[in-house]
Amino acid sequence: MKCKKEDMQLYAVTDRTWVGEKSFEEQVEESLEGGVTFLQLREKHLAEEEFFKEAVKIRQLAAKYKVPFVINDNVEIARKVQADGVHLGQKDMGLLEAREILGPDKLIGVSCRTVEDARKAEALGADYLGVGAVFGTSTKKDAKPVAREELQAICRAVSIPVVAIGGVKESNLMELKGSGVSGVAVVSGIYGQKNIKEACRRLRELSEEMTARSMKKVLSIAGSDSSGGAGIQADIKTITAHGLYAMTAITALTAQNTTGVYGVQNVPPEFVAKQLDCIFQDICPDAVKIGMVSDSQIIHAIAEKLREYEAENIVADPVMSATSGGTLMQKEAEKAIKAELFPLADVVTPNLLEAEILTGMNIHTGKDMEKAAQIIGEGMEGAVLLKGGHLKETADDLLYFEGKFIWYPGEKVENPNTHGTGCTLSSAIACNLAKGYDVPESVRRAKAYITGALRAQLNLGNGSGPLNHMYALRKENVENIFEKYMKET
Repeated sequence: MKCKKEDMQLYAVTDRTWVGEKSFEEQVEESLEGGVTFLQLREKHLAEEEFFKEAVKIRQLAAKYKVPFVINDNVEIARKVQADGVHLGQKDMGLLEAREILGPDKLIGVSCRTVEDARKAEALGADYLGVGAVFGTSTKKDAKPVAREELQAICRAVSIPVVAIGGVKESNLMELKGSGVSGVAVVSGIYGQKNIKEACRRLRELSEEMTARSMKKVLSIAGSDSSGGAGIQADIKTITAHGLYAMTAITALTAQNTTGVYGVQNVPPEFVAKQLDCIFQDICPDAVKIGMVSDSQIIHAIAEKLREYEAENIVADPVMSATSGGTLMQKEAEKAIKAELFPLADVVTPNLLEAEILTGMNIHTGKDMEKAAQIIGEGMEGAVLLKGGHLKETADDLLYFEGKFIWYPGEKVENPNTHGTGCTLSSAIACNLAKGYDVPESVRRAKAYITGALRAQLNLGNGSGPLNHMYALRKENVENIFEKYMKET
């Protein structure tokens, strides 16, 4: 198993000190749900038999979330439970002896504090290094923090990943920016928190910002809207507003504005596939939003590529007509999208008109929506979000998720300009899935975002105008940021 730098982003070291009402296993699973990327089981006081039983349970949890799992210090337990490897402290078994026991394919991490120790560990075959303590820590009160200059020198001296450990928490994590570390190892900052899942989400976001290697990436597969209010253009704005990196695969060119759609030119399926090859082979997305796809052959090409590259966090918005008027999907494409794209999707987001087309039923009430969501969800593993924006008195949305109905009461914002609302909502859901939120929370956050965009009351064009996707970015904020940058440079 090869150790990747991205695996080190949020390295959790377990500690049962804070186990309360929830079990130790429940706490560990919460951390994995929150976005932990590497898990180390540390037990100082358990008897060998109890340690083994616990290690088996935690290994199964790590496997469930596809997170590398190592045992602290105990090479024999690591071997017996078939962990991904072991982490060795400075006073533990030698690296070469551990490698002989575990074999060439297991991960071995080593704690170090100096450049000399780091170089020696890499030369002996260490897969990654844990350097610390980088801050004062309650678990090792006698440990003198490693100076920032030494940490930087260690990162420059080796080619394997380096994770900073010791006293790392939300309030000081960003102090490590520019040090060269691949990520942070956290103990009490995770397991000592009341809401472990939320703590991990925040730490993960901070760690990604601190390492500054990359951003979360969202791919929009959709048509181009020449007026900029919907389609690819709306998706790019939404993704950017969420602080993520936007990529696109264009399925069609449209001649449209706020008054209607005046022409559609499909992109050849082979070229759509080529766009997807270029994206997945270079900058692999963390989430995928699928919008306007009006041709069954293009749908087939997209489905084939998503399966080939094992794409994750897929949101499919079945765009069948434009808010401004005009049909955007051919009849045979309706069947293809249900047969090929819906089964791949984590979330499908039809509005009421699209749901009526997909189910063949009239939808007027909440009970109608629940029945339609179940019909659409047949044969799908993912969720169905039935958007209630076309209801007369409310804008309540319904999520059919894991066999349950979750209602999202929605504010009916008085705004005639709703061009691109469906594209925007589905993109916002994809953004939040990319950030690590689960489906219900991603939907909640996306609804809050689009409500804000509607409240901004942008008024452009002669028909149903577009939203202000950047409503949270005030003009004065942009100018202040620019002025600050000018002074610094």
